[in-house]
Amino acid sequence: MKIIEQLKLPDLLGVPADRVDDNRLYRALDELLPHKEALEIHLKNRMGELFDIEYDLLLYDVTSTFFEGQCMSNPMAKRGYSRDQRGDCKQVCIALVVTKCGIPLGYEVFMDRGMTSEDNLEFLREENRRYIIGTHKSLLKKFEQELLKKDWNTIRDGIGVKLCKMQRMHSEFTSLT
Repeated sequence: MKIIEQLKLPDLLGVPADRVDDNRLYRALDELLPHKEALEIHLKNRMGELFDIEYDLLLYDVTSTFFEGQCMSNPMAKRGYSRDQRGDCKQVCIALVVTKCGIPLGYEVFMDRGMTSEDNLEFLREENRRYIIGTHKSLLKKFEQELLKKDWNTIRDGIGVKLCKMQRMHSEFTSLT
């Protein structure tokens, strides 16, 4: 039995099972996109009810993917730093938010303009959100003297933290070792 015959997709899509293929499914995703946020909220709430999920810790990861060719129909695709060593190709970043047990809650596709932009940091500071982000080595240089001091706080065996104040941007920077 083919996998498609085991699913309820033909019933949901209103088409015979032999007409359900990758292209039809990809086109259906275009129809769902305007409802993405409402669907994510509904599914998060429903999963929370069904599986008693606590949303006290969410994990966020970003990766990039590149496109072969000109990629004219995707305005978000731009050239930039490529983890795949494909600086010759346009790319987008894909972010995924999951629960601490790995259940996906939402995703975003965007241009890579730097996770540590002032706009992103301001959003994270709102309502005293707690977060850990990576930073550029050039920013670490600004804190080099402070980071070399021995006054780290041990939070667990082998893990220390230090809070460094950044005067210019009125930001705080916490380093982990």
